[in-house]
Amino acid sequence: MPATLIVGAQWGDEGKGKITDLLAQDADIVARYNGGDNAGHTVVFKGQTFRLHHIPSGILYPGVICILGNGMVINPERLCQELDELASRGVEVSPARLKISGRAHLVLPYHIAMDKAEEAIRAKGAIGTTFRGIGPAYSEKFARRGLRVADMLDKEFPEKVEKALEMANRFLKNVYSSEPLDLSSTVQKQLEYARRLIPYIEDTSWFINEALKEGKRLLCEGAQGTFLDIDHGTYPYVTSSYPTAGGAMVGLGIGPKWVEKVIGVTKAYTTRVGGGPFPTELTDEIGERLAEVGREYGTTTGRRRRTGWLDMVALQYAVMVNGFTELALTKLDVLTGIDPIKVCVAYRLCGMETKRFPLSTASLYHCEPVYIEVPGWKEEISQAKNFEDLPPRAQDYVRLVEELAGVPIKIISVGPEREQVIVR
Repeated sequence: MPATLIVGAQWGDEGKGKITDLLAQDADIVARYNGGDNAGHTVVFKGQTFRLHHIPSGILYPGVICILGNGMVINPERLCQELDELASRGVEVSPARLKISGRAHLVLPYHIAMDKAEEAIRAKGAIGTTFRGIGPAYSEKFARRGLRVADMLDKEFPEKVEKALEMANRFLKNVYSSEPLDLSSTVQKQLEYARRLIPYIEDTSWFINEALKEGKRLLCEGAQGTFLDIDHGTYPYVTSSYPTAGGAMVGLGIGPKWVEKVIGVTKAYTTRVGGGPFPTELTDEIGERLAEVGREYGTTTGRRRRTGWLDMVALQYAVMVNGFTELALTKLDVLTGIDPIKVCVAYRLCGMETKRFPLSTASLYHCEPVYIEVPGWKEEISQAKNFEDLPPRAQDYVRLVEELAGVPIKIISVGPEREQVIVR
């Protein structure tokens, strides 16, 4: 069973890109299974920082084939820009190395316009989208009127874009009172992107399954995180796809029989971006310290992330719905110098204590975290190569998270560089 899934165990931004980059050296194929360029994976390699949005982190390994799966929504303009950026820095991204599912849906300029208009209407109830058009693109997908990557192969593709844009412009004008998009230039640009991307289009479900039959090793990379899942997250403050483990099956067209490992990625503390409840959020000097030391600013939007203590109620829920076989703990180094460290082990709701993550987002707003305190450490850990190199208190913190989660921590990140990782 040669497939490994990498899943965010929090509200996204857990450091999945780095973990994918670490494991990609032993993979034959790295595949993205959900989301679009609302994802932002940062990988530091040989002093260079690569910020990837569509393309999996595995692209930095010359022998790895990367796939954009059918569960994604793809912005042709942004993808072409990403290809150009990688090429300018010496990273080859030929059709032999990157394959785009023809079943993935397209994000077009009017989706972005709708995204901005909808958030403006929500006002104080804004979800906090990245304004990348992701939600409107998925909405069209499920309304069965979206355009797919495979439509680029059709000689009638310009007419399809024009028809979709005409409908969208009526909606923008009459519903949102927004300016319509220019028809001619928009269609022409999409045609140019199509010509460039056509060589990359593939039936990726077939390609992946054939590779698995041959014993090739598949690494499945998810975007966002468990609590942004459209079904299992803090709805409506979620994304429009399935970042959870089940999303990998649907988003790549493979069966569960191939899955060997499900790795949940969690920070040593908790962050989230945008609106919605956040029980362990810190708005004091410790929260500010976590944000500054942890460089908690979005790769895609640049927005400051909200920060808080590690929430084990949420993490235990993520373990349950994803079936994690192991965890990767990131940014342990950020906690250095904080003493004591708090960990949320339960919620108090309506005067009663519970360890179950609430069913409704409205209830989560009223949950008060129940904390335990553990001693922190002052020693620098960014150069640690083995678990035994960590200070005893840092080791104890890792063991505590393992015990509460009920899942072993096999990977510990102690800094942003590729080499700053402990593998147990």
